[in-house]
Amino acid sequence: MTGPSGREWAAKRGMAAAAGRVVAGSRARGGGFDRAGEAIPARWAEVLASGRTAQHSGRMGTHALGHGLEDLATEARAALVREIEASGAFDDDPVWRDAFASVPRHLFVPSYFIGVVGGYERLWGEEKDPRRRERWLRGAYADAPLATRVRDGELISSSSQPSLMAKMLTELEVEDGHRVLEIGAGTGYNAALLAHRLGDDLVTTVDLDPDLTEGARRHLEAAGYHPAVVTGDGARGVPERAPYDRIIATCALSSIPRAWLAQCAPDARILTPLATGLLRLRARDTEHAEGRFLHTPAYFVPLRGDGGASASAASASAERSGEPGGEAETARPYLGGLPRRAREHELFRFLLTLTARTLDPQDALALWDREDRPVRERYGVTVSGERAWAWLDDPEGPYAWPLP
Repeated sequence: MTGPSGREWAAKRGMAAAAGRVVAGSRARGGGFDRAGEAIPARWAEVLASGRTAQHSGRMGTHALGHGLEDLATEARAALVREIEASGAFDDDPVWRDAFASVPRHLFVPSYFIGVVGGYERLWGEEKDPRRRERWLRGAYADAPLATRVRDGELISSSSQPSLMAKMLTELEVEDGHRVLEIGAGTGYNAALLAHRLGDDLVTTVDLDPDLTEGARRHLEAAGYHPAVVTGDGARGVPERAPYDRIIATCALSSIPRAWLAQCAPDARILTPLATGLLRLRARDTEHAEGRFLHTPAYFVPLRGDGGASASAASASAERSGEPGGEAETARPYLGGLPRRAREHELFRFLLTLTARTLDPQDALALWDREDRPVRERYGVTVSGERAWAWLDDPEGPYAWPLP
């Protein structure tokens, strides 16, 4: 994932803030969409800057669009592909370009919420007003995350920014014949992209929420894809379809579920959000894995489910994407007494989140200054049996912090 540059990052945060209360991310906590015009918490607005995973029940087929909107969908999808291509997300694996050009995103987001001043607005594919229907369709092909599902005042699902998805898929280093497990079915859009590339039989996606998996399954069928969609705890994986050559997660964790390693084929790769970054691991065997963070920020709400409790201290009833400009729900260290230059620096917040259980914020600041504000690529994670730890520069070096 190329990820936002500092300037792009600030622009995205500004865009979210400008909406006042823009929605997105995946599963967050509190606040709500229960009443028209209710303000959306700022943390949800910021998740829009880099969220992923989504789902909304309902179905909208291209046959229902009408010729004019069918043409618009084709044009908008082509424009989205060009935008992703310009971002460089396809550079390392151009084959993904065909998947994004072929899979109709609007089938996976029949309804979504957008932020407006003082609250939110819902757009959906069955709008009677043709102008609003066109707005829905154009929004479906914007390179932006889309908030798609709310329950009891809780944002539980969204569809990630397509360019972020493209970069994650590229970084996964998928090859023909690979078996892939996706943790977080969401709308089913990411699973469709994988199925387009690899074929239905090689793709498995899992989500804890049966409403989400049922909706994802319907969306996939409408688009002509039939990967395995499983309802279950993502932290436990899907052992009945293992082993997997690649595992990709779309929910934040505070450690690596050992069940994932047990389901890995030799030399498998795991790509997962951890703290506020993206971690890419090479699984040497079913008990050992190691890798470094990519340079891009990534904000996902924590994994939900009982199995996630051992891997994420905050798995409870949250989901996928934390907050750009704030810490993911996995850890929110107290920042009082820290200088503003550190509090507002995204890389310092990454260090705080990664080491929240073991490193005092003042000690983190001293390390951060001493090591000249280390970038994400200098950090990594090692899993060895029951032990897992994060580190700076060297797995056996002086800077190491145990993970749950």
